[in-house]
Amino acid sequence: MKKLKWIFLAIVALVALVFLVGMPYMKEQTKKISPEITNTYTKNGMDLSINYSAPFKKGRDVFGGLVPYDAVWRTGANEPTKFTTATPIKIIDKVLPAGTYSFWTVPGQNSWKVIFNSEIPDWGVTILSGGKETTRNLEADVLVVEVPSEQLATVQEQLSMIFENDYQLYLALSWDQTKIRVPINK
Repeated sequence: MKKLKWIFLAIVALVALVFLVGMPYMKEQTKKISPEITNTYTKNGMDLSINYSAPFKKGRDVFGGLVPYDAVWRTGANEPTKFTTATPIKIIDKVLPAGTYSFWTVPGQNSWKVIFNSEIPDWGVTILSGGKETTRNLEADVLVVEVPSEQLATVQEQLSMIFENDYQLYLALSWDQTKIRVPINK
């Protein structure tokens, strides 16, 4: 009986060690490979930010390969991408209330679905699925829109999410030879 007690305590200690030391270590190591980036936009009465981990192409087929078409993507590496707006804004013609959201996409060959979700899970994917299965709660989707994708003439080696403002403000995502632009209005 004492032997079983010691085995049980050893297993509990091992599990605690994995969660308290192993998980933070894994997050730190993955951010060396896919660095964390924050971009902001603070003009025209808007205060926006996008925080994501930016993986590199590294010779891989990205869209339709590493990132499958027609499947929900955590959009970036490591933890889910976070989009924050200090005031209500419009994404295309739909209102997104002020707040912080997890940012998900469903890449397609000609267009992408863009999803703003009110929950921000720790990792965004299940570890046992090798990152292929997301932990997104569909019921927490606040806004879903579809935008066209375009082919780039040159390869973008690292995932980029920036705010572009010419005649219209966009959240622009580009990687490999694909780009999408999500229109944002006050």
